[in-house]
Amino acid sequence: MIRSTILGVGSYVPTKVVTNDDLAKMMTTSDEWIFQRSGIKERRFVEEEGIGSSHLAVPASKMAMERAGVTADDIDAIIFATLSPDYDFPGCGVLLGRSLGMNGKPAMDIRNQCSGFLYGLSVADAWVRAGMYEKILVVGSEVHSTGIELADRGRDVAVLFGDGAGAAVVGRSPDDNKGLLSIALHADGAGAEDLWIEAPTSRVKHRITPQMIEDGRHFPKMKGKQVFRWATEKTLEVAREALKKADMTVADVDLLVPHQANKRINQFIAAKLELPEEKVVHNIEKYGNTTAATIPMALDAAFKDERIKDGDVVLFTAFGSGYTWGGAVMRF
Repeated sequence: MIRSTILGVGSYVPTKVVTNDDLAKMMTTSDEWIFQRSGIKERRFVEEEGIGSSHLAVPASKMAMERAGVTADDIDAIIFATLSPDYDFPGCGVLLGRSLGMNGKPAMDIRNQCSGFLYGLSVADAWVRAGMYEKILVVGSEVHSTGIELADRGRDVAVLFGDGAGAAVVGRSPDDNKGLLSIALHADGAGAEDLWIEAPTSRVKHRITPQMIEDGRHFPKMKGKQVFRWATEKTLEVAREALKKADMTVADVDLLVPHQANKRINQFIAAKLELPEEKVVHNIEKYGNTTAATIPMALDAAFKDERIKDGDVVLFTAFGSGYTWGGAVMRF
């Protein structure tokens, strides 16, 4: 049986650290208020204007390729997941390919927000198993800081997000008993407006109006209670589904690497699965929610901390805007 696997992973964050106390100078909030509700203490913002998601993806991708023992010449295709592209078009995939000298290589952008990395992983897995491509660069990268409202009106969303990038080289597993054992993906547009940015939009002439800007409709909005309810319910369901598809139980899991949207959600899921805290990766305290980048960034942190050993089983979970959600099981 042909299986795909992650051959190497890398991450990158800007150098500018923004603490909860820094945000408290811009809006009515506090370190205690933010931390109690999200588990976040600080996040990273790009240092200056002119830096986009494709720029953050470059060092993350180079790190992933180096750890996989490959060069840009060895990569056959790029899958780029982001909700904060440099431009409406062209996509970030071609910009990253240009920066890495991959001219002529196919590049595809996907818009699945917080579930973007797992959706990208599923496409890369299918390409590898079909023999279409041998090595695929799967990237999640976000620059949120230039698109959030750092004022009281946007407070509930603005305190959650940070900038960062994560990347993985996906290829054929050298051991058929290792690699991606299962993946499960879902979507339900019933909650599409519960977490969204309304403008710019092709539904109105010129994509945005002065009234939209005045109303702040170009900033992200979230109905927190609905999102929390859906996230806890669907993440738990898909975690169990992915384990069942892999013919495994929670007892087989060595590490849970969840999307880093809210530490309270991840703690809730781990408790329901009866996974001890030492088997869960949390890095939201330092980086906030970096959307499509959170899973590869958290996975990179787990490798750096030597929390993943040969033969370990890792469970991935994600839930985000759309709604979209997914789970995956991989043996390293």
